[in-house]
Amino acid sequence: MIAAYQARCQKQVDAALEPLFAAPRAELGRLYAAMRYSVFNGGKRVRPLLAYGACEALGGTAQQADGAACAVELIHAYSLVHDDLPAMDDDDLRRGQPTTHIAFDEATAILAGDGLQSMAFAVLASTEHNPQSAEIRLSMFQALAQAAGPAGMVGGQAIDLGSVGQQLLQPALETMHRHKTGALIEASVHLGALASGRADEHSLAALSTYARAIGLAFQVQDDILDVESDTATLGKTQGKDQANDKPTYPALLGMAAAKAYALELRDQALQALQPFGEAAEPLRALAHYIVERRN
Repeated sequence: MIAAYQARCQKQVDAALEPLFAAPRAELGRLYAAMRYSVFNGGKRVRPLLAYGACEALGGTAQQADGAACAVELIHAYSLVHDDLPAMDDDDLRRGQPTTHIAFDEATAILAGDGLQSMAFAVLASTEHNPQSAEIRLSMFQALAQAAGPAGMVGGQAIDLGSVGQQLLQPALETMHRHKTGALIEASVHLGALASGRADEHSLAALSTYARAIGLAFQVQDDILDVESDTATLGKTQGKDQANDKPTYPALLGMAAAKAYALELRDQALQALQPFGEAAEPLRALAHYIVERRN
C-alpha cells in the first residue's frame, strides 16, 4: 500500500511545488535553480505524505492539504541545505547527489535555504495554495513557525551541535531529537489535520500522540541506518555520526535495544490511530515504513 500511496502523494505535491520555482526575473535564475535543486533531488516526501494522510484521516481530501504538504517540504529542504553546510555537518552528499553548496556554492546555498524557508510561509498564507479560512491559515502559520524555529527544529540543531563529544542520557537525547527531527514531523501531521477543516481537540490530541511517536522512531531508525547501511543506499555519507562523535541511540542503548525501541514507538503510534478506523490506513502504513526503511 505505502508504495502506491507514496507515488500518488509525491506526484501531487511535486505538481504543486513546481510552479513555485519559476524565477520572476532573469537575474534570480541561479538562486531559483538552487532552490529547485534542493527540493527536487530525490526526497521521499515523508512529511507531505503525513500531511496528506492526516487530512484524509479526518475526512478531508488530499487537495485540501496541498498547501500544508508544500510548506513542510520546503521547510525540510531548507533545513537540509543549511545542515549540510561546512559550518554545520559539512556533508558533500544528500540523497545520492552533491549537496547544494557543492553543486552551486556556499553563499548560494545559504540564500537558497533562506528563500525556501520564507517561501513555505508564503504558501501557507496564500489562499491560492491554501484555501482555508483565515483562522485556520493563521493556526497553520503559527504551528509551522513554532516547529521550525528555536523552540523546535532550529533549537534541536543547536543542541545537536553542542552535544558533539558528549555522553547524553536518554532523556536528553530524546529532547534533542524531539526538537530537531520530531517537531517538523509533528507539524506535518498537525497542519494536515487542520487543513481538513474537521479537526477538533480530541482528534488533534490523538494525532499528536501518533506524530510524537513516529517522529522519535524516525530518528532512532536514522541512527540505526547510520551504522548498518552504506553510503550508496543512504544517499548520504554513512558513519558520519560515529565519525563526528555524536550521541546516538545505538551508542547509548546498544543496537538490539535501539531496534526494539523503534518498534515500541511504532506500536505507540498505531495505538493512537485506533479512533480513526480505516481512514487512517495511510498513516498506519507510514508508521511501519518509518521503522522498516533502509534509507
